[in-house]
Amino acid sequence: MPTRFFSSLRVLQHENPLGLPRSGAPPELPRRMRGLPEKRSIRNVQKVIAVSSAKGGVGKSTIAVNLALAFSRQGRRAGILDTDIFGPSIPTLLNLSGEPRLSEHNQLMPLTNYGVKAMSMGFLVDEQAPVVWRGLMVMKALQQLLHEVDWGGLDVLVLDLPPGTGDTQLTITQQIKLDGAVIVSTPQDIALKDAVKGIAMFRKVDVPILGMVQNMSVFTCPQCNHSTHIFGSEGVLRECSKHGIDFLGDIPLHASICDDADRGKPTVVSEPTSPRGQAFVKIADAVGKKIGL
Repeated sequence: MPTRFFSSLRVLQHENPLGLPRSGAPPELPRRMRGLPEKRSIRNVQKVIAVSSAKGGVGKSTIAVNLALAFSRQGRRAGILDTDIFGPSIPTLLNLSGEPRLSEHNQLMPLTNYGVKAMSMGFLVDEQAPVVWRGLMVMKALQQLLHEVDWGGLDVLVLDLPPGTGDTQLTITQQIKLDGAVIVSTPQDIALKDAVKGIAMFRKVDVPILGMVQNMSVFTCPQCNHSTHIFGSEGVLRECSKHGIDFLGDIPLHASICDDADRGKPTVVSEPTSPRGQAFVKIADAVGKKIGL
């Protein structure tokens, strides 16, 4: 059977924004039910967790990809789905590019690096091309990414959610059976205000909150070893206590975490035995126990 590749040159339409063959379209819900969709499992995926921050720029995608890599290093079949249609980060973080192939069932085949399967809008459009779509196109593209990817069997799939608490987040939480959500925030109040909104959203749609991660918690000077809490020290701990949420762990503010991400070799791969690499692994251990991995 000849190899078939997805082509981004297909004519895009509202009902099929990714241009997938018609035979791969998911079943339509009855019209009377479209206002309240039923939650569905992602085919061939055992556990699904969402990583959210509701605030941009707090390192959510870096934490999401390192969690997926940590699961893989534990021997789990792990994948990551980049649900940010407008600003996908996973291709850069995993050093992946190219258009995905189509399976014999006309579903997108994930790309793989470091043992983790990945799918992202970034694989389907040119790196420099903006996605200038209105809501209907975005939501349909998201549904295709959720339901028309052939994961080939996973123990755990990490969903990297975009910032905010809008259409994308509601579509995922109302249509997908999630085993839980991880909330990421820095310790500063301006980030925590949005993180708290994310907590309220997940509770409103009955998604279990697995805990919070405090990113960029402390900076240690490489010259004098003095530690400084640039963004505060206990903001996430305070909110965990206030809202009855488990604290999953701290990730330090360290230059190598940023460098590792930019060169497409995340910390769990490039420095697995470092304190920061082990911090990601400990968080993955805690999350895994909570979802029964």
